[in-house]
Amino acid sequence: MHEAEIEFARTLVIEACSLTRRVQDQVVASGEALAKGDRSPVTVADLAVQAVAAMRIAEHFPGDGLLGEEDANPIEESPSLAAKVLKLVRRSLPGLGLDELTDALDRADHPGGAEDRHWVLDPVDGTKGFLRGDQYAIALALVDRGQVVAGVLGCPNLPRSGDRGVGEGFVFHASVGKGAWAAPLAGGEPVAIHVDRINDSTRAIVCESVEAAHAAHSVQAGIAVRLGIAADPYRMDSQCKYAVLARGEASIYLRLPRDEAYREKVWDHAAGAIVITEAGGRVSDLDGRSLDFSKGRRLATGRGIVASNGLLHERVLQACHDELTS
Repeated sequence: MHEAEIEFARTLVIEACSLTRRVQDQVVASGEALAKGDRSPVTVADLAVQAVAAMRIAEHFPGDGLLGEEDANPIEESPSLAAKVLKLVRRSLPGLGLDELTDALDRADHPGGAEDRHWVLDPVDGTKGFLRGDQYAIALALVDRGQVVAGVLGCPNLPRSGDRGVGEGFVFHASVGKGAWAAPLAGGEPVAIHVDRINDSTRAIVCESVEAAHAAHSVQAGIAVRLGIAADPYRMDSQCKYAVLARGEASIYLRLPRDEAYREKVWDHAAGAIVITEAGGRVSDLDGRSLDFSKGRRLATGRGIVASNGLLHERVLQACHDELTS
C-alpha cells in the first residue's frame, strides 16, 4: 500500500536534497549570509524545492493537491531573487520559464483538511541550521482524508547513527503499517529503524532545538530534572529530531507551546510524526491527544508536541504538566 507514492516521494526528496546542498555549500564557503543575517539563500532553496515538487506532483499524481509553505510573492517582488530561483530549478527542470515557475509556486495552495488526498511539504525545515551549515530537513508527507499515510524526511547533513555533527546525510521513509526505514543519501538499500526500548527515564536522552526560543531550554531542563535525566540534550534544528528519535538515538522530543493561542503548522510535523509512529514510538500533544492533521494548514490542537519511544510517554506527559503548572 502506497508503494508507488513512497518511491516517488523518496526520489523527489533525494532530488531536493541535492539542490539544497548546492545552495548550502555556497553559503558555507562564502560565510556572507550568516555574517550579514541574510536569509535569502534559504529562500532560494525553499522556493526552488517547492517549485520542483509542485511540478513533479502535477506530473505523477495530477489528482493530488499540494500544501506548501511558500508562494510566488517573493519572486514577483524581486527579479534578482526570481533569477536565482529559476537558475536552481533549471538544474532539475531545464527550460522552465518564469511564468511556469510562478504557476508552480502558487499551485501549492491546498487548504488542507479532511476532504481529499494531498501532499504536505516543508521545502527547507531549519532555516538557521541551513545557514550555519548544520542540520536541516526536507519533509514531504501524504495526507488522505485528514490522516498522514506516508512520509519522507531528507536530512542532508545527518551523520551515521551514534555520531553527532555533520555527516553524509540520510533519507527516511514510512507508511502506515509498513514500518520506518532509513538509507544513506549516497545510495544503498533502506534498513528498518526502531525507537529505543528505554523504560527508565533516568537513562533517556532528550532531543531539542538549538534555538532557545523554539525549545524553551530552561523549561525543558526542569522537565528533565523531574524525569531524572542526567544526560545533556541532543540539540539540532529541524525535523531531523524526529529522525534521530526514530532510529533510537534519543528517547524524547519536546516542542512546548509558545502560548495558548499558537497552533503548530502541519508541514512542521506531518512527515516526522509518521516516521516516529511507524518506528514504534508515539507522538501527541501535551494532553496526550493524537495530532490532528484534518483541520487545515495548522494542527487542530495548540498544546505543543511530545514525541517519545512510547514506553516513556505517559511519564513525560506528567512531567510536562507538573513543570508547566508549577
